[in-house]
Amino acid sequence: TQSENILGYYVNVERIPNSCRNSPNRIFLKDRKVLLNLSMAYYRVNISAYNKAGESPQAIYIVPDFFATDLPGQIHIKHQGTNAVVTWTPEYNPKCFVVDWGTGKKDMLMKIVTTSTGNFTLDNLQPYKLYKMMVHASDVCQCESFTRHEKTFGVTHFYSVEGVPRTGPANVTILNITKHSAVVKWTEIAAEDCLGFLQGYRIIYTDSLRKKSLAVTLNSSTSSYHLTGLKEKTIYRVQISGFTSSGEGPPTLSQPFSTQKYGTVETLCICVTQHQS
Repeated sequence: TQSENILGYYVNVERIPNSCRNSPNRIFLKDRKVLLNLSMAYYRVNISAYNKAGESPQAIYIVPDFFATDLPGQIHIKHQGTNAVVTWTPEYNPKCFVVDWGTGKKDMLMKIVTTSTGNFTLDNLQPYKLYKMMVHASDVCQCESFTRHEKTFGVTHFYSVEGVPRTGPANVTILNITKHSAVVKWTEIAAEDCLGFLQGYRIIYTDSLRKKSLAVTLNSSTSSYHLTGLKEKTIYRVQISGFTSSGEGPPTLSQPFSTQKYGTVETLCICVTQHQS
C-alpha cells in the first residue's frame, strides 16, 4: 500500500575509500532497478524512496568483491621492510591512476597518481598482514568522475613482511588404515594464521617401534596424503606443519594410529589332492 505513494528512488553510489571527500553520486530513479558500470574498487550503494512527505531511511548495499583473471596490467611490488615500492607498466597512458590498498574494506586507502608511469612508495605497512592493491586507470581526473570513468588496470595481494604460520592445519584425521597404508586428511590453515603466502605442508610420520621418521613435502593446495610402505601391526605418529618463504610453522599435536595385523581381505586356500589307486 505504501508503494502506491512512492514518487521515485534516490540511489547514492559511494566509492570506498573516497579521499576526495566529495558527496556520493546521486541517481534519481522511477524504476526499482539501475545498471551500474563500476570498476573493481569497493562501493557502497545507499537506496531510499521519496514522496511528497519526504525521504525514507536508506537501505545500504555493499557491492561484493569482483574477481577477474583477464586484467591487462601487472603490478610489481619491491619490499623494503615495512615500506614497499610499487611499479607497473600501463598498456596506454591515461591522465591518471587511482590506487587503493589495505587489508580490507574498512581500512582501504586511496592515492591519485598523475604520472604516466606508475612508481610510488607505500609506507607504514604492517608486517604479517595480507594487503590487497588495486590500480585503476581514468581519463577524467576529477573526484566526482572516478565512479563513472575509472577502469581497473590490475589487482594483486602482498605482504610487506612474511612470517611463518602460527599454527598447523586443523582437523587432522587418519582414515582407511590397512596393514601397510593409511590416509591422512586435514583442513587448510586459515588465511589469518598463515602470516605469509602458504607454500605447502610438511608431514612427518614416525615408526614408534623403530624410532624411524619419514618426512613428505606437499604443495599448499593438498589436504590429504596416502601413506604407504608402512609396517603391519605398528603404531605410527603423524604431525603436519605449514611453511611460507620465511620458514616452517609449529606442527600439529602428534596423531597416533596403528596399522592392522591382517589385511582388509585375507584369503586362505586349502588345496586337496586326490590320489587314484
